[in-house]
Amino acid sequence: MQALFVRTLLGSVLTLYMMVILLRWTAPWLELDLRSPRWRWIPQAADPLLQWLRKVLPPMGGAFDWAPAAALLALWAVRVACAGY
Repeated sequence: MQALFVRTLLGSVLTLYMMVILLRWTAPWLELDLRSPRWRWIPQAADPLLQWLRKVLPPMGGAFDWAPAAALLALWAVRVACAGY
């Protein structure tokens, strides 16, 4: 019973973090001002992982930023492995 609770909690936390990264990625298209006090927490939460991935990923050229896509894919894989969904 306790293991199910931990798996569900871990899955929920990973899902919420995936949503934060997705919101950070789409903020320019949604016209969110991430410097406003209301939304300032989003870059603070998402950028450490994204900046680390930008250092780790090889240069792929072009203007597309692959770090959010890689982060979402990695978090999804961890969520499936740990939480089972």
